[in-house]
Amino acid sequence: MKKYAYNEITLMQFICILSGAQVSVGLLALPQLLAQRAGTDGWIGILIVWMINLAANLIVVQVMKKYPDGTILDLLAHYFGPWAGRIGAVILAFYFFLYGYVGITRTILYVKQWLLPQTSAFKIMSLLLIPTYTIARNGIRIIGRYAELVFFISMWIPFAYLLTLKDAQWLYLLPVLKEGWLPVFHAAGAALLSFSGTGILLILYPFLLHKQQATAGVLISNTMSMLVFLLITLICFVYFTPNEIKEYNEPVVSVLKNIEFKFIERIEVVFISFYIFMFSLSWISTFHTFAFCTSWLLNKEDHRNALRVLCLLLALVTFLLMPTFNQNGIMERWLARFSIGIEYIAPVSLLMYLWLRKKKIKRS
Repeated sequence: MKKYAYNEITLMQFICILSGAQVSVGLLALPQLLAQRAGTDGWIGILIVWMINLAANLIVVQVMKKYPDGTILDLLAHYFGPWAGRIGAVILAFYFFLYGYVGITRTILYVKQWLLPQTSAFKIMSLLLIPTYTIARNGIRIIGRYAELVFFISMWIPFAYLLTLKDAQWLYLLPVLKEGWLPVFHAAGAALLSFSGTGILLILYPFLLHKQQATAGVLISNTMSMLVFLLITLICFVYFTPNEIKEYNEPVVSVLKNIEFKFIERIEVVFISFYIFMFSLSWISTFHTFAFCTSWLLNKEDHRNALRVLCLLLALVTFLLMPTFNQNGIMERWLARFSIGIEYIAPVSLLMYLWLRKKKIKRS
C-alpha cells in the first residue's frame, strides 16, 4: 500500500502548486532588478534561468523515481540511513520556513503600502494566518484544490496587462545584447529567486496520483511561470523608458495606472487584492511542507500541531518585530543562495551518487 495514497493529487493540482510557489512576491520587483543589471536585455535572463530550473526539476524527478512511494526524506533514510533523513528534514524544514516567511512578510509590506497603510503588521499577519492554517491543516490535496481555484480566478490578470500596450515603445528593446552576454548572465542571477520554490517537488512527488506524468507536470509548470514572468517583464520594458524603470520599486503595479475603467478609480488596488491569492501559494504550500518535515523528524503522522506552533510563533514574532523592505530584501538574497544548494546542487549530487551506486552494484 502506498504510504501517501490518502492524500494524492491530480496532475492539474500538481502543476498549480509548483507554478504557484514560483509566481509569488518576487514578480512585482523583477522587471526593475533585471533592468538594473542588464537594461532592457534583462528579459533574456528569464529564459536562461527557465532552462536551468527546468533541467534541475527534471533531475529531481529522476532522483525521486528511485524511491517513488516516498519523499526525499524517505529516500535519504533508505539509501544513507535514518540520520541522513533527519539531517535532510532539518535542512528542508528551515528552507521552507524561510521561503514562506519571506513570502508572507513581503506580502504584508505590500498590503501596508498599497491597501492598508494604517493597519498594523500584526493584524495583517493574523488575518493571513487564519486561512493559511485552515487550508494547510487538511493536507496537500486541499492545497492542490486551492491552487486550482487561484489559477482559474487569476487567469485574467496577464491578459489585462495587454491593455497597456497601446502606449508601448517597442524600440526600447533594441538593439538586443547591447552590452554583450555578461550583463544578461548577471540579470539571470536576479531572476533565480523568482524561479525558486520548486524545491517543494522533493516532498510533493509521492503525492502525485500518476507519477509517470511528473515530467510533463514539471515542464508545464515551469513554462507557465516563465511565460508570466516574460510577458509582465516585456510589458514593463516597453512601457517605461530604460532609465525610468530603474526608479520604480514595483513597476508591475505602477504600470497598471495606465489602465482606466469608468467604474474603478484605482485599478492597481484591485490587482494587489488578487495578487494576494497568488502570493498565498508561496507560503501556504511551504508552511505545510515545513510542518510535514517537522512531523517526519519527530515521527508524528499528524502535522497540524507543528502548523499550529508555527502560526503562533509567526504572530508573536510579527508583534515584536516586522522586517522592513530592506531587511526582507536581505533575507531574499540569502534565500536565493540557499535555494541554489537545495534545488540545484543537491539533486545533481544525489543523482550522480545513485547512478554510481547502481553501476557499482552491477559490476559486483
